[in-house]
Amino acid sequence: MFTSEAIQREIARFTTSIIIDLDAIAHNVQAVRQHVGPDVSIFAVVKDNAYGHGAVQVSPTILQSGASRLAISRIQEGVQLRRAGISAPILNMCYSVPAELEGHVAYDIASTIVTIEGAQVLSRVAGALGTKATVHIKVDTGLSRFGLLPGEVLPFLEAIRDLPGLNIEGLFTHFASADEADKSFTHHQLDIFNDTVRAVRAAGFPIQVRHAANSAASMDLPETHFEAVRPGITLYGLYPAPTVSHPVTLHPALSLISHLGRIREMPAGTSVSYGRTFIASQPVRVGLVMVGYGDGFRRSLSGKGRVLVAGKPAPEIGRVCMDQFMVDLSAVPEAQEGDPVVVIGSDGRSSISADDIAGQAGTINHEVFTGLSCRIPRIYVREGQVVDLVE
Repeated sequence: MFTSEAIQREIARFTTSIIIDLDAIAHNVQAVRQHVGPDVSIFAVVKDNAYGHGAVQVSPTILQSGASRLAISRIQEGVQLRRAGISAPILNMCYSVPAELEGHVAYDIASTIVTIEGAQVLSRVAGALGTKATVHIKVDTGLSRFGLLPGEVLPFLEAIRDLPGLNIEGLFTHFASADEADKSFTHHQLDIFNDTVRAVRAAGFPIQVRHAANSAASMDLPETHFEAVRPGITLYGLYPAPTVSHPVTLHPALSLISHLGRIREMPAGTSVSYGRTFIASQPVRVGLVMVGYGDGFRRSLSGKGRVLVAGKPAPEIGRVCMDQFMVDLSAVPEAQEGDPVVVIGSDGRSSISADDIAGQAGTINHEVFTGLSCRIPRIYVREGQVVDLVE
């Protein structure tokens, strides 16, 4: 739990709140920077509101701490960053409909294009605005999701070679299983990507930036670093999977804190929550936590999750509701109504991580973070002081 009185006062103002430690994010970016070396650019992935951490609020810290570019997946995310005054290079890594491409040029956001139509739109808009549109080309080397197949890349580049107003800056790919212990398929993808780059450069296209490494590859595979890496989850303090090596120490940046809304002593035979899936076999002290699946605490955690109250674990009982869930406080007799509850984070020597919740819910830590609702206020702290608040 946070010891700063200033932070505690802010936590006390809200039923439930998220605390983002900007010092932790700065540490994580610096750790990645040190690991990949000074000659490799960091495309910091801040898509989906920086994995729920708040892209506008954390991007300045990320850029000040060693990243030089930002990566997003929707044009609206880039526009939001530009309107917030962020001038660093931004790349939209995903598909955009043609109508969205004008915004890429107007807001100086690099586009990933894989269609002639998209290239033509960018060229036309860039000409009208008297500027150039920065373009990256994605190669589908085996994820089978988005991008040109290796054999399509060179014909596509030849087809758009003479379009004015295009700056074809980058070529990239994305790995399907870099976070697994067996890296054989990742090396297969890497070979395909390297072959594609050689063919493109031999044809006279001076690709300036190659990038392929996500968080897992950034940690485990230095041969994938090229001119830039694209870390995501590691910037926020977690590794993408247990099978990824831990060459640097990361500090989780996000804590989710709620409060006990009610405490009742329930007799044996009492059922708790919808469906009566929990029926007390003996007297039980039940606490009400003001978080639910509407906030991102998944219904699949029913009967599996736990929280920390006064530094002690309290198991979730019954079904998780939209706005609240119940816990067994029998092992926390000192708990009182209004006490803070740690849903994600630390309290004393105990902690609950997004990895813990992901394991209980049968998902990944990325989904735990991105699932946290925007209705939860975000409190941003640095050096024990509150520096920003988003309600």
